[in-house]
This record gives sequence, structure tokens and C-alpha cells, in this order.
Amino acid sequence: MVFTLPSELKDLVYINRKVLFTLLFDSSSHCLLASFKQKLNVTPSISSVLHTWGQQLDFHPHIHCIVSGGGVDKQNNWVDVKGNGKYLFPYKVMATLFRGYFMDKLAQLVEQNNIKLPRDFDWGQLKHKLYQKEWIVYAKNPMGNASQVIEYLGRYTQKIAISNHRIKCIDEQKNVHFYYKDYRDAGKRKQMILKGEEFIRRFAQHILPARFVRIRHYGILGNYKRRERINNILQKMSVPKHPDKIKVPWEIEQLSKMGCSEMICPKCKKSPMILLNVCSPQKSRDGPVKTDLAA
Repeated sequence: MVFTLPSELKDLVYINRKVLFTLLFDSSSHCLLASFKQKLNVTPSISSVLHTWGQQLDFHPHIHCIVSGGGVDKQNNWVDVKGNGKYLFPYKVMATLFRGYFMDKLAQLVEQNNIKLPRDFDWGQLKHKLYQKEWIVYAKNPMGNASQVIEYLGRYTQKIAISNHRIKCIDEQKNVHFYYKDYRDAGKRKQMILKGEEFIRRFAQHILPARFVRIRHYGILGNYKRRERINNILQKMSVPKHPDKIKVPWEIEQLSKMGCSEMICPKCKKSPMILLNVCSPQKSRDGPVKTDLAA
């Protein structure tokens, strides 16, 4: 499922990215968890990924969610979504719930002066407009097997604003030529040309705040007691528990990455480097912290 914010919120979100990105996560997960609770009284599995870009590198914050087609009850029994298996819940119900939660929390932030506001900002007018507008909650077709889930996760969790294969060239005037899909024109592939400075400006919009986590899990996969909860569910389903993680020795990792089992000197490329000791950081009277490594 995909939860998208209206374009009218773009400027407000951009100058309050950390707070309002988090609110976007909270609103989408609340919408899904509440729907499962109300309709089936179960807890689903939700993996959410934040994307902030559109095909033309414009600022377009939205959340991609992989949602289980059912959930577990309080006794850890699995319950499938009712219906023909082609949808979770009605779009309009989901969109209304998503909008209501986001707007309620946003109003609290504005009224308590906990976020920055753009110039000439009229909250009353914007609030009225956003409640009149239909918010977009979109569901893609369900995945058929675990391989499709893994492929989707790999594609959307590692994706960045633009990949190399979409960039055609950089001309002599430092203009960047790249391809994009025009979803307003049946997804046709088109080409856009931007000045180098404008291309960098658009790309830089999608650098996340420091230490911000763009992949989050809810419900069954929530962080609190996740391993214990999942093992209890697997036991109830008579499925073997997940094996413990294997810690690979650094020598083996080095061998797989570098083709050698020892740290080779970067100068001579022949002699191995041996770590003798690591000295604790020491404060300098005249400058920043100094760290001495002996090898």
C-alpha cells in the first residue's frame, strides 16, 4: 500500500522534515493497525519505507508499505483477511482514516508552536482545503509468493531518488539529461533536461535528516519483543523457529571482499598489516580530539 501526502503540504513538510516524516509513518501505520483491529481484531505485519521523490526529482513524500493479508489474534492464531483476497480494505475508508489522524496531530503541532511555519502561512485556510481534498491511499495487487516480497523489498528499500540508468548524459553546457515516467500520460517514458545546479538542488532535497530511519516495522514485526513474538507465532503454526544469526569472523569477511585473509599494506601491496594496539582518544589543548593508532 502507498500513502501519499497532498501537494499543499509540500512546503510545510520540507522545513519540518524530521517531525512530519515521522508523523507520516505514524499516520499510515495507525490507519492499517486500526483497520485490522476494527475489522478482524488481529495484529498484521507491516514494513514501511519512506520515499520523498517523484519521477522528476520533485519533493513528493510518500510511504510504501508491505502489509500481510491477515494477522494474528491474542492467542497467536492466524486469521486471513475476509473477502475474495483481492483487497484489504476500501480506499475511501483508509484515506479518510489516514487524513483524520495526520490532520489531528498536525493541528496539535501548529497550535503548540512545535513546528516551523512558512511565510504568509494561513493554517485555517490550509486546514479547510485539506479536509475538502481527497487524500490518496493506493493498494497494489497482492504478491503471490515470498520471492516477490523479497524482490519488492530489495527494490524499494535500496532505491534512491534517481539511479544511474535513468541518466542519459551531461552535455557541454553541464545540463543533465535523464528519463522519467509521466504517470499523467499513461506512464510514457519521456526525457527531461535540467541545468546542473537545478539537478543537484532537486537531488539534495532527498537527503534525509541525520540518523533518520527510513525503514520501519509495525505490528508483528514491531521492535518490542519481536523475536519472542515471532517465535511464539511460528510455534503456534507448527513452523520451525528462525535460526540464530551466525557471526562471521572478520577474517572470512576480509577474504570474501578482498581475496586475502590478511590486511595488506596499502603502500607496498605485499606485506600484511598487524594491529599492535589502539590508543584511547586524547584531548589536545590546542585543537580537536586526537586519536593515535599504532599498527
